[in-house]
Amino acid sequence: MKITLITVGKIKEKYFTDAINEYSKRLSRYIKLEIVEVADEKTPDNASEALERQIRQKEGERILKKLSDDAYVIALAIDGKKLDSVQFSQKLEKLGVDGVSHVHFVIGGSLGLCDEVLKKADFKLSFSDMTFPHQLMRVVLLEQIYRGYRIINHEPYHK
Repeated sequence: MKITLITVGKIKEKYFTDAINEYSKRLSRYIKLEIVEVADEKTPDNASEALERQIRQKEGERILKKLSDDAYVIALAIDGKKLDSVQFSQKLEKLGVDGVSHVHFVIGGSLGLCDEVLKKADFKLSFSDMTFPHQLMRVVLLEQIYRGYRIINHEPYHK
């Protein structure tokens, strides 16, 4: 299976880059992984709701250009479905069994995802009711994908 992370913004901290590289290396024995970054928009302090919507829209347009028609799209969204690690691994496994060969995971910028991206998603996934920095979320998502493939393959992994 090929998994593509489509993310808004670049990773700025080395410790996030190191963690992403480590999980990417670990995942290489299970999947073909690609990480696609689209540019983020600067959000001024005290931005109006209209400006925030405009920013989400611009970032969303960049995301939509990267989505391929043949891929199953999972958007990370605070109002998405919450899964534990076993349920998440079962979701990944079922997609493979159902013949899905390409999955896109979409991580929005600091303001989240626009409605058009959310409508394009086949599944909305939530990790928590809390908000996380999108750079950290990339690490958390890769760790959970890795954990999921360890579970699918009945391989030990720390709890």
